Amino acid sequence: MSSKKEMLLNVAEELFYLHGFHSIGLKRIITDAGIAIMTLYNHFESKDDLIVQVLLRREQRYLEQLRQYANNKEQPMFINLAEGHASWLKEHESRGCLFLRAKEEFGGHTDHIIVQTVNAHKRHMRTLIQTLAPAASDRDLLRFSLLLEGSTALAETENVNDVCRELIHMTQTSFK
Repeated sequence: MSSKKEMLLNVAEELFYLHGFHSIGLKRIITDAGIAIMTLYNHFESKDDLIVQVLLRREQRYLEQLRQYANNKEQPMFINLAEGHASWLKEHESRGCLFLRAKEEFGGHTDHIIVQTVNAHKRHMRTLIQTLAPAASDRDLLRFSLLLEGSTALAETENVNDVCRELIHMTQTSFK
């Protein structure tokens, strides 16, 4: 990936996460990135394309982090994944799920590419968990997904360390 494209993705992700998708225009992104508008259009067809690429890149980083934590064979998989998720929450500013924020802004149009990207992300997350914990029941997958999603939402308003500690505790008591 070119350094300019990487810069655009980094700046756009930060601005979208801090301010939302509709409130940030391409002019703000290129200004903050110090890149010309034509450079942006050389890498992205539209603002929607940029948003999708930001979301896909974020998904890749998040799922990779879960995979890395899954490598610990000394404890149950759900605990590994809860620890990976908790680490993600602690590393990133607690403004909730960027994917759900995108769906909130674009959710009125179920066929919109951004809404489809968000829905696919949630399926990918659940598929990864199912792959890493193949003996888990559908109910277990749903319950664990609720713990992850709930901890993400609660980290917006509560102390992130407290939320993460409870996420891991609830996982330990629910998934032995």
